[in-house]
Amino acid sequence: MVALILADGFEEVEAITPIDVLRRGGVEVVTYSITDDLCVCGAHGIMVDADDYIANIEYEKVDAVILPGGLQGTENMENCKDVQFFLEYMHENNKLMCAICAAPRIFGNMDFLDGRKATCYPEFDHCLKGAYTGERVTVDRQLITSKGMGTAMDFALAILEYLKDSKIAEKIAKASMYR
Repeated sequence: MVALILADGFEEVEAITPIDVLRRGGVEVVTYSITDDLCVCGAHGIMVDADDYIANIEYEKVDAVILPGGLQGTENMENCKDVQFFLEYMHENNKLMCAICAAPRIFGNMDFLDGRKATCYPEFDHCLKGAYTGERVTVDRQLITSKGMGTAMDFALAILEYLKDSKIAEKIAKASMYR
């Protein structure tokens, strides 16, 4: 199961694209709100109903986590103790961790990038502490990062390829007229 974290101010395209692509590829995605409400407000006023609250995540059932970007959403996730504890668990257990746009800075700030490569929105490259590649999507072992809204489809397909295989990812890319 993939856990996608939603915080007020998340970038809508960066959250919805992976949810859609992964579900089309047969991957279970559960969305978790870090707020006191299941209805979470995106950076551009789009309201999204999360499936559950972050306090209810059963860590051992999660294969991967996705952090959508958006400056306010990233700040809200970064300041949330439940998110910090969950990411520590994912990191310590070598589980797939994915982040896009501003959100990869959380990995840098939590010191998860030592000896790793990652990418993010260029304004936050310094937060990656020498790991920044500048690529649209960077895959480094169990870490997938991406630059921003314009790379959301590449990001989602890279996650799908990691979790399933390249044939399924290519099938979804072709069916969506992406390739």
